[in-house]
Amino acid sequence: MLENYFPILLFILVGLAVGVGPLILSKLVSPSRPDSAKNSPYECGFEAFEDARMKFDVRYYLVAILFILFDLEIAFLFPWAVVLQEIGLFGFLAMMVFLGVLVIGFIYEWMKGALEWD
Repeated sequence: MLENYFPILLFILVGLAVGVGPLILSKLVSPSRPDSAKNSPYECGFEAFEDARMKFDVRYYLVAILFILFDLEIAFLFPWAVVLQEIGLFGFLAMMVFLGVLVIGFIYEWMKGALEWD
């Protein structure tokens, strides 16, 4: 009866080894030379201990939204590429319309200067 659970136990053990093994290995092998620059807090290009209510530049949010937009585009492209033979010409044209809209949006953002970091 317990031999039926052996693959599950093996899966858990391999998962733990893959997750914890590199952490332990890097701790044993890597040199540890901390200094003040390495131990100083840093986040998002701003000093960490300034006013908590300071205003962030809107470009951070814009870059994040653009990243999510184009990341989702890739998430749609992978399953489409897998089933392209089954969906035929209609599926191909539908994806080309989708990509065309995204390219037009990308060109619009580029022309507006949203991708410039001055």
